[in-house]
Amino acid sequence: QVQLVESGGDLVQPGGSLRLSCAASGSISNAYNMGWYRQAPGKERELVATITSDFITHYADLLKGRFTISRDNARNTVYLQMNSLKPEDTAVYYCNVRHTVRPLSFWGQGTQVIVSS
Repeated sequence: QVQLVESGGDLVQPGGSLRLSCAASGSISNAYNMGWYRQAPGKERELVATITSDFITHYADLLKGRFTISRDNARNTVYLQMNSLKPEDTAVYYCNVRHTVRPLSFWGQGTQVIVSS
């Protein structure tokens, strides 16, 4: 079993930056991809970015250039650097780890990001 703990969500003004962190406990091997998703009020959960154990990244098209995902395999931690934040980035951000072969997927509890003046 894998447990994920997110942190870093906050209230920030438009144009500001935040860095989210997600620490995984339990058995995380290089066979897991890690990623971030978000869910805004009244909307479905959507992909933000993913990263493989060898640091191949994938981003939602609309977020490229503003968000950066990174990963520390030694610490079993994935990060999301968010710059030039907009009110439409307001959402609960969820961490996810997913096995590359087996049907295993784990979610964190979410961390709230609010972008407002």
